[in-house]
Amino acid sequence: MRSLVILFCLSSTALAGEYAVLASGGRLLVDRHELEGNKVKLYNGSGYTEMDAAQVRAFEPDGKVEPAPAAPVVQPEEAQPAPAEPVALTPVELADAAADRYGLPYWLVRGVMHAESGFQPQAVSPKGAIGLMQLMPATAQHLGADAKDPAQNADAGARYLRQLLDKYDGKLWHALAAYNAGPGAVDKYESTKFKGIPPYRETRNYINRIDQEMKKSQTPAKTPGAATDPR
Repeated sequence: MRSLVILFCLSSTALAGEYAVLASGGRLLVDRHELEGNKVKLYNGSGYTEMDAAQVRAFEPDGKVEPAPAAPVVQPEEAQPAPAEPVALTPVELADAAADRYGLPYWLVRGVMHAESGFQPQAVSPKGAIGLMQLMPATAQHLGADAKDPAQNADAGARYLRQLLDKYDGKLWHALAAYNAGPGAVDKYESTKFKGIPPYRETRNYINRIDQEMKKSQTPAKTPGAATDPR
């Protein structure tokens, strides 16, 4: 009897699209229902099913979930050309760029690079000097450069050469001797008959090779103090 009261209170005629919740626990999807006394008619399409009202515990609206709106189609952006890879400079171009930065003649930086490594970026000497300008690891570290990077190596070598020229008041042979044998060797022989040029065959041959580069160059040194020292 209580079930009948509940059903009656809900409605004698329901709108289409609902579930009949049966006392047995089942659920029936129907268009609508009608109560007639202790009977209930469950309509589907043009037909219906009649059963005791006590067999239906309740009616629930059809909980159909509306399909989610389709995600907007995102049009692919117009393809952009990939950024161009930076063009690697040749050793000679690296030498010239470094010469420009530190006010040195091209022939000088090229000559040092040629004498030191033969323009080979991967050159490593038996003593551990690295790269185009054959920087020792400690020297490269002092100059804040990665000696294995050709551009940084060329830059740091030219900067070091500029520092040596400044240290020795523009005396080219002194600067070259210091680059090859170290400033300590130059300072050691400064007050001797060698006038600062160490009497090392390797160092003197080194200076002569670069001196030849200067003589072959059509352009004179473009910075003060880059002229050849008197012997």
